[in-house]
Amino acid sequence: MLLFIIISIQLFYAFGDFSVSEMNDPQKQKWIALQPVIDSLKSEKENYVPKIYPFNPNFITDFKGYKLGMSVEQIDRLLAFRKANKYVNSAEEFQQVTLVSDSLLKTMSPYFKFPDWVTNKNKKFVNYSKSNFDKKPTIVVIDINEATQEDLIKVYGIGPAISERILKEKAKFGSFMAMEQMEHIWGLSPEVIENLNEHFEVKAIPNIKKVNINTVSVKELGQFPYFRYTLAKEIVVYRSMNGDIKSSEDLKKIKGFPVEKINVIDKYLEY
Repeated sequence: MLLFIIISIQLFYAFGDFSVSEMNDPQKQKWIALQPVIDSLKSEKENYVPKIYPFNPNFITDFKGYKLGMSVEQIDRLLAFRKANKYVNSAEEFQQVTLVSDSLLKTMSPYFKFPDWVTNKNKKFVNYSKSNFDKKPTIVVIDINEATQEDLIKVYGIGPAISERILKEKAKFGSFMAMEQMEHIWGLSPEVIENLNEHFEVKAIPNIKKVNINTVSVKELGQFPYFRYTLAKEIVVYRSMNGDIKSSEDLKKIKGFPVEKINVIDKYLEY
């Protein structure tokens, strides 16, 4: 009897149909139908090679240098060299200044485009007097609050990333109240800030809604870009213990207040 049971189970296992029919899920069928499109897009992305146009290596920005594979140190060497009013006139000089590797230079140098007077030294060019070049071009100063990203990029030392960071900082406040705020933006060197001050200024006091330091809540104070929740809480505690805050001098008495930024902060407050 035991032998009969064992043989029956083996036969059932060998010839039985254990397949499970899949449910006809419309969502699954939809995804399966889209699979060829997804595979095609993945293939295009893997095979995509960004097109590089010829450029003068003397004017490589931080962003372009990064995209080309240069390190921060290599870009800084080139910017320091250019700041001394010097130019590289060949791929070899570019490597001597930046210390890029041979392999990186090999990928970049085919796109280098130097002026005609460098590439065609035998060609005669008009000789302009040095006095004409010594004269600095007239700088048209515009309002920083009206500046576009294109206006900012024209300033030496500012690329797409930094210009976007400046515009985002302006959006936090609605408008800049002083050029001193450039010092509070991460990534701006003293040289770049000096260049910005030459090209931009706050020409008119912006019409923005100021923060009433004596009536707003802790939550509202914490949303002000220069404050955090901890400082907002200290301000409210100070108000409750000492009465209304009457001037920036009272703000200096609050624990943890950023005194070094008080001249700018004061322009956004009302008492």
